[in-house]
Amino acid sequence: MKLGMISLGCAKNLVDSERVLGLAKNYQFEITTKMNEADVIVVNTCGFIESAKKEALDAIFDALRYQKNHAKVIVMGCLVERYYHELKREIPEVDYFVRLRDYDRIGNIFDELTSSVKEYKLSYNNRLLATPKHSAYLKISDGCDNCCAYCAIPLIRGRYRSRNPEEILKEAKILVSEGVKEISVIAQDTTRYGTDLADYSLAKLLSNLAKIEGLVSLRVLYLYPDEITDELLEVIKNEPKLAKYFDIPIQHASSRLLKEMNRRGDEVFLQNLLDKIRTMIPDAIIRTTLIVGFPGETEEDFEILKAFVKRNRFERLGVFTYSDEENTKAHHMKNKVPEEIAKKRRDEIMQIQQEIVASFNESRLCKTETVVIDKYIPSQKRYLARSYKEAMDDIDGVIYVETDQALKVGEYYTVKITKNLGYDLLARLE
Repeated sequence: MKLGMISLGCAKNLVDSERVLGLAKNYQFEITTKMNEADVIVVNTCGFIESAKKEALDAIFDALRYQKNHAKVIVMGCLVERYYHELKREIPEVDYFVRLRDYDRIGNIFDELTSSVKEYKLSYNNRLLATPKHSAYLKISDGCDNCCAYCAIPLIRGRYRSRNPEEILKEAKILVSEGVKEISVIAQDTTRYGTDLADYSLAKLLSNLAKIEGLVSLRVLYLYPDEITDELLEVIKNEPKLAKYFDIPIQHASSRLLKEMNRRGDEVFLQNLLDKIRTMIPDAIIRTTLIVGFPGETEEDFEILKAFVKRNRFERLGVFTYSDEENTKAHHMKNKVPEEIAKKRRDEIMQIQQEIVASFNESRLCKTETVVIDKYIPSQKRYLARSYKEAMDDIDGVIYVETDQALKVGEYYTVKITKNLGYDLLARLE
């Protein structure tokens, strides 16, 4: 039997999809990317914001087209957790809906579909990677306790739950033994890791992960600003394997609006944190995300945000327009910002950011950088690569490497940056 997987949403969701693919291999499914050949199609959905929900529904209806080929359709993920009963009522054609809380049931479904009595279960130690084989995500917790006014994640994923550190280290060692050289540590909030455990922290976990022989690079994503400790900064600064890369979603810079968002810290706090990082680690790359159009956002709030972006010159920045999610605190707020104004503000910030990125990339010209090769593109006769300044989630841009030599995917090389392509760069092998 053949199984096709459609994985939507964030990297945390992708890890769950990889666990399902690993489980499918236990049941002797052949994995295919051709849905018209699949006997089973699994759609792992996102239900975070309106655009993600639409994408998920489109993917479900697309998968259902293959039922005429007798394919069974399994739908799982955040959308199912959030709208389980509504989905069952409105789309009864789906063969199986699986909520987050019922993921162990997937093994039972595979038992049923394959007439097996094996009863395998999902495991973090049995993943079929959907990323390049030398790079992998490592999910260290689930859920979130921050309860930002605009965010549905706590409603979907529940309270924050750190994974056992020994289990995480075991999973990481298995990944490295299978050829992974670069690990990106992820969670809804990585900085909260260990707060529900006895005498453990993200800093301690990263120090232990860095000790794994054969691991070349570690990167940590989704750092909540007020939980970035001096201990964590020291570990990132002093541990050679840790990328000097800070993914810190700040969402806004207006102190008034941050309070409305139920975010901890104000503009002064954020500025002091960014200054501390830049001072301690001069070669740090800082990435952030912003929300414009939050209920009650005034022109004054927006001007504060623009000035903050111009002043701090984030190497990486993304902007979202506010999504009005039911059952969140912000959903009941008044003074909603018209969509056209929110989009205009988004475009204005991105125009500023485009100039910042252009300047940042210009500063890299004629300099050498160490990169990992992700893949070869035959049509362009180029290699796709990244330095520590680019995460592997297709957000930060890439470095194209030109050379007459045959390079190995997954290996590290020194290149010289030769051309600025906008968000991407061109380089040649040194």
